[in-house]
Amino acid sequence: MDTIATVYEAFSKGGRIVTDSREVKEGDIFIALKGENHNGNAFAATAIRQGAAFAVTDEAEHATDEKCLSVPDTLRFLQELARYHRRKLHVPILGITGTNGKTTTKELCYAVLSKKFKTVATQGNFNNHIGVPLTLLSMDTSTELGIVEMGANHPGEIKTLCDIAEPDYGIITNIGYAHLEGFGSYENIIRTKNELYEAIGARKGTLFVNGSDKLLMGLADNQTKITYGTSDCFANGEILQTIPYLVYSLKTRKGHLYVKTKLIGGYNFDNAMAASAVGLYFDIDPLRIKEAIENYSPSNMRSQLVKTKDNTLILDAYNANPSSMKVSVSNFAEMTGEHKLVIIGQMRELGDMSDGAHEEVLDLLAAKQLHHAFIVGENFEPFINKYTFINYFPNTETLIEYLKKNKVTASFILIKGSRGNKLEKIVEYL
Repeated sequence: MDTIATVYEAFSKGGRIVTDSREVKEGDIFIALKGENHNGNAFAATAIRQGAAFAVTDEAEHATDEKCLSVPDTLRFLQELARYHRRKLHVPILGITGTNGKTTTKELCYAVLSKKFKTVATQGNFNNHIGVPLTLLSMDTSTELGIVEMGANHPGEIKTLCDIAEPDYGIITNIGYAHLEGFGSYENIIRTKNELYEAIGARKGTLFVNGSDKLLMGLADNQTKITYGTSDCFANGEILQTIPYLVYSLKTRKGHLYVKTKLIGGYNFDNAMAASAVGLYFDIDPLRIKEAIENYSPSNMRSQLVKTKDNTLILDAYNANPSSMKVSVSNFAEMTGEHKLVIIGQMRELGDMSDGAHEEVLDLLAAKQLHHAFIVGENFEPFINKYTFINYFPNTETLIEYLKKNKVTASFILIKGSRGNKLEKIVEYL
């Protein structure tokens, strides 16, 4: 029996692909995935009782019903099913990866492309070996364009995701220092991100490339590419304002458009220009491109401007690495505001580079004269005596206790750190 064909027939009749047995409804297909703290196989029988058309398992002892289908590896099955579906649909796919800005770029591209096409994109940052196939499986015959965000923290992961999604178009936002613990070296990061370019090249697809990024331009040499940037590009733009929000001009057939975004910081210019280039390439009316980008508001703790009763916050606490930390701190230093406070959380997964990277953050605060700083996380501890302006907290909980006793008011505050710090918890105390 061809398990892929059997499951796909049920899927084609309206059944959803579900990996959480609690969400199973009549006619769904439950795929039993395993994780560090759970084993979906144990819930196969439950899924059948709840009305699942099939439960796909990879442990024979849990295949207790004729509706239980056994496969060698359920994750691999999910990925193969997604690729099978992607080939059936023939939907053009835009793949997006990069060290910083990939989720914002994905959201902006989705906003722009949705002005003309029925577009499906990765939800949130669900961009891994499970998220990518589920994104593909959320597309249907009405989908005209798909956007798949791809994340990686180990060598070869982008190739794996490209093998599933088979993208026709691609964007690498940038290549910086992140997840070095998993990658082992910066060279491995470059090679892994470049797997997107290689996959698209093999399919004779098209790349969207930042014309100002020498590394990306070099990697894209001899490939079909659409460039974006400040000059001599397919899509030309210019930063007009960065404080408090990014405003840029975009050169189009309808003249220079002034795009007033809700994005904080000049570092978002490249993300907005990537989406602008995608829109122009797909012949979307420039005025609708402008409308889409202007109406987009960041969420999920990505450079959000938050006003509390007592303070104004820039909440950028979803992710952090040396390159994103540098641009966030530098941008905040340029912004005007009284009683500026920086709350910085430690960066994760930097391996041998961790000490140097954390010391550089403190040096940057000093160089930018940001002399009111709360520093969170043990990775900073070796350097806390270097500068007297630093208030050190080993974790977020100790910072919260401090804020309860020492109220901060009338301040302009940057909150930046890796997701593991959970710095969003402090917002209610600011």
